[in-house]
Amino acid sequence: MSRSRTFEWEDPGISAAAVGQESGLDFLRGVLDGRLPAAPIGATVGFCLEEVDFGRAVFVLEPGEDHYNPIGSVHGGVYATLLDSAAGCAVQSILPAGMGYTSLDLSVKFLRRITVDTGKVRAVGSLLNHGRRTALAQAELLDSDDRLLAHATSSCMLFPVPAG
Repeated sequence: MSRSRTFEWEDPGISAAAVGQESGLDFLRGVLDGRLPAAPIGATVGFCLEEVDFGRAVFVLEPGEDHYNPIGSVHGGVYATLLDSAAGCAVQSILPAGMGYTSLDLSVKFLRRITVDTGKVRAVGSLLNHGRRTALAQAELLDSDDRLLAHATSSCMLFPVPAG
């Protein structure tokens, strides 16, 4: 039996042009309230930013069959994408205007399988430490009962963003 999924996204150039023009927290709040387009990867995978605060970001996903690997559970790349987004945005949320970031690495530990029966999952990212050039964040992937499904740490490089 064939299945399909259709999705749409907005121009990512709009958000990319806004990076560094305001604080990272204000940028993420703009995504959250719809003033700025969300990243197309969210539409592709089916997750979205649900909450953001200084040093913290939360993404949510309702797992579907379209996330499955060949053995009938959510593919590890989906876990990694959620965890990378949450950890990275936790870092972005502390950046002043004029600064950007990119992930340098991501270390993921898979602890439990996810299926459609798992229900909504949350990737909760939090800043651990930062300096002038790098930041360290972690993220936890949790089910609706707050059971830990996976954990990740990420190092991010911080850099100045050219004005305008």
